[in-house]
Amino acid sequence: MLNVVIATDGPYGERAFENIKKDFDTEFVELEKPTSMFMDEINIPVDALAKIKGANILITYTQHPDLTLDLVDMVNKDIDHIIVAAWRGEGFKNQLERYENVTCPYIMCELEENGNEMFDEFTSKIGKPKVDITLEDGKIAIIDVIRSSPCGSTTFVADYISDKYFGSDDLENIPNEAGLKLQHYPCRAAKMRLFSDEECKKEMASGFHRDAFEEGIKRGK
Repeated sequence: MLNVVIATDGPYGERAFENIKKDFDTEFVELEKPTSMFMDEINIPVDALAKIKGANILITYTQHPDLTLDLVDMVNKDIDHIIVAAWRGEGFKNQLERYENVTCPYIMCELEENGNEMFDEFTSKIGKPKVDITLEDGKIAIIDVIRSSPCGSTTFVADYISDKYFGSDDLENIPNEAGLKLQHYPCRAAKMRLFSDEECKKEMASGFHRDAFEEGIKRGK
């Protein structure tokens, strides 16, 4: 089974761990956050480093830029693909993505297949929301989450829509309501791209879920 390691130095990543471990063999590694913004040397415990190097997919929620960069530099040759969930600035992003197996998504629920075998296996289940909707006589019968956002919000939205619209033929309002319901989930998308003055990424996550349900209904017809 695909092995996923989630590394963090702070409050982020635990929710993704709880969701991703439903589909993949997943471990959660907590690293000590450096006390200074700029450090000459980053120390990562040997046991933690060994666990990380054993992953097929590494997801970093580390907030300290030096820790993130040093970790990626240390392990990129041992891991099939690295997803950097928290980063700041296009320059830092470009520095990380000079490694061909590193991806720095704008938000985590935009992840889709990219041709890397292990990454594609991961994003077949986790990433940009995708749902299948089964209709019977034009009415909602079953909603299956095919690909969930890492944080689990897709299942949250799907459960709500399924409960409310089961047996209903009112299909027109479902996509917009799915997008609006995402707003009630404690999404952290706005915080994960650090030190950004740009608009809340929660709006993007809402749009992805609206589109997922709209496409699911089209396929179900």
